[in-house]
Amino acid sequence: MTEKPNLSQDYRPLASVIMAAGQGKRMQDPTLAKVLYPVGGEPMLGHVVRLCEELQAFPIISIIGYGRDAVATYLSKEFPEAKIAIQEEQLGTGHAVQQAERQLDGFNGDVLILSGDVPLLTRETAMRLIAHHRECKEAATVLTVHMPNPTGYGRIVRNGKHRLKTIVEERDATPEERTIEEINTGIYVFNSDVLFDVLKRIDRKNAQGEYYLTDTFKLIIEQFGPDAVAVVTTNDPLEVSGVNTKDQLAALEAEYDRRAAQ
Repeated sequence: MTEKPNLSQDYRPLASVIMAAGQGKRMQDPTLAKVLYPVGGEPMLGHVVRLCEELQAFPIISIIGYGRDAVATYLSKEFPEAKIAIQEEQLGTGHAVQQAERQLDGFNGDVLILSGDVPLLTRETAMRLIAHHRECKEAATVLTVHMPNPTGYGRIVRNGKHRLKTIVEERDATPEERTIEEINTGIYVFNSDVLFDVLKRIDRKNAQGEYYLTDTFKLIIEQFGPDAVAVVTTNDPLEVSGVNTKDQLAALEAEYDRRAAQ
């Protein structure tokens, strides 16, 4: 078993990687990348980049692919200091994050990974995730939430000590695993050295033939032991909800308006 990295220092640099390469086929508009759909008058990606700015998670790297010219133009206009990395082929979330490695060459710290279609994540929850990661001094930390209807989401499988055992994607889950209501939000913090080392070892042996970022956690646990990955849970499913359909977009728009009026 390999010894975990030393994360004991009080301050560690923080970078951010935003996954923003998907098309969003169920949005039924091939002319617009999903992350450019607006919530509260601003593209969803803009909300996520602004959160990274508030957290001072620099550099901010957006992984873009579908509609990349439009996405890159938007970022360069609204966030000129943000960086981009291009995912030429859509080969999964693990493959997407691999594209940020060159931009983070020489970076030694923590990497916050977010999704460009999750516009309601609060600064408070993100800070709690980062603080817990640093306090526990783990190799990685996962944000989870309980959903009464978890269909479509990766399930959080815990071991006998209630620590993370693995994350199983919906298509690869057994009938028993699909009854689990604790789901993966796709929001994480990794130690940078661990992240890019373990990404080299994931494969595509799964139902979708993709490189899953979630496969890194099992490999981290195998390498560093059963306590190597921490878990933080939010009790607010809407703040970690992504958008795959126009109905979901409308629901988040309504929730955004409700919260803005408070």
